Amino acid sequence: MFIFNDKLRKEENINIKNSQKEIIFSTIDNKKIIDWLKAKGFHESFIEDIQSEEQSITYEETEYFKLLILKYIKFDEEENLLYDDSNVVIIITENKFIVLAEEKEIITEIAKKFEKRYKNQDFYYITYIISDILIDNTMLIVDVIDETLEDLEDHIFHEDIEEDELQKNIYYARRTLNRITKTSIQEKDAINRAYNKFPPITKKKLKYEFIDINEHLKYLINESKTLLDRTGYLLNLHMGIISTKMNKAMQRLAAISLIFLPLTFIVGNYGMNFKYMPELNWKYGYLFAWFLNISIAIAIYIWLKKKKWI
Repeated sequence: MFIFNDKLRKEENINIKNSQKEIIFSTIDNKKIIDWLKAKGFHESFIEDIQSEEQSITYEETEYFKLLILKYIKFDEEENLLYDDSNVVIIITENKFIVLAEEKEIITEIAKKFEKRYKNQDFYYITYIISDILIDNTMLIVDVIDETLEDLEDHIFHEDIEEDELQKNIYYARRTLNRITKTSIQEKDAINRAYNKFPPITKKKLKYEFIDINEHLKYLINESKTLLDRTGYLLNLHMGIISTKMNKAMQRLAAISLIFLPLTFIVGNYGMNFKYMPELNWKYGYLFAWFLNISIAIAIYIWLKKKKWI
């Protein structure tokens, strides 16, 4: 757990001081924070919302509390291109700004990034900072997916990737991009609702900061949709390359059949049982049959080579 007054302090046992302005980073299972929220009239349904990872992105406001739930997109530890999301809860009271997440690693990362950007701003500006940290993290994920899809495209062109692996990567990429698109749309709505509740003077002061957030979210939505289209293109590209390889294989088989078809015809003629066949009593008849077969085969081969069938 981290507490911000003038600087970031890590404390295992937090002592929340009601009269003091504090910025608190902790996990959602911190009993002292939950008890403090309940004692201050934080609604029980809100407690259930912040403790449930199934809770979607939202903004709620009462007379004493403001609640904003956003998403932190994180790398999956086992699968490439598969990402998980986790709730980040922002609770704002008169003199407390509380940031909660399920995992200690997430809250630690957010707190350290926040420390670098904090300059004794009010809670409204801090809302912008935390939101921007989460959105920047999502933009990083999208950039990683973009680079990975470029690598996949190279592998497809060089035909050095297994089909099962490609199918799995495309599936995970599409799943993650769909999640990011949905998350970005919901975050755009929730953050704008929070911003519209700011006092007029604060709204004017932070106008360009929240325009910047909206531009980033718009970028995430558009880029995610573009990359989704790209995954479809990669699948089509892979299937096209496979189809081309199969067509070439069939073409080679057809070319081989074309070479042997006239030879089979000639051999079939000489396999007929007739008493009077001129070449049967001819001294060079056997050599002539070989010469004819070889000449026809070479002629067809040269013709196929010119047509680039083989």
